[in-house]
Amino acid sequence: MKQLLPIVLASFFGVAAQAADEPGAADPFVYVDTDVSDLTQFVWEKRPIIVFADSPNDPNFSLQMEYLRDRADDLAERDVVVLVDTDPQAVGPLREKLRPRGFMLVLIGKDGGVKLRKPFPWDVRELSRTIDKMPMRQREIRDRRVDPEG
Repeated sequence: MKQLLPIVLASFFGVAAQAADEPGAADPFVYVDTDVSDLTQFVWEKRPIIVFADSPNDPNFSLQMEYLRDRADDLAERDVVVLVDTDPQAVGPLREKLRPRGFMLVLIGKDGGVKLRKPFPWDVRELSRTIDKMPMRQREIRDRRVDPEG
């Protein structure tokens, strides 16, 4: 079942994948891999959002993925990477470190620190507001105003 999840999620995020295939398009915002063992690969580059659930059939999981899919552009603008883990039997390093109980959404900052934990689905609008309040994001916004081509 764990091997099927990336395939199912890839279909959810097909729009992001198509955009990545177009010439000149930016990298897709979504990186779905249930086997990520270390978040250090994302430090100072991406903001991981990790969605935990006990099953891909969890209604909260389905709703959260719908929220993320519907506002993918907002997440891409904020350098978000989405990681998914719906297999509590395969206790990996992320589950050991973050210790989810059932459904849990975790936002990790670019510095590698946990910025938000929610035991229920959260709208991308609220996630975006949380990210936009972070000092590093504020700096990114200022830098884009100064150098709009960068």
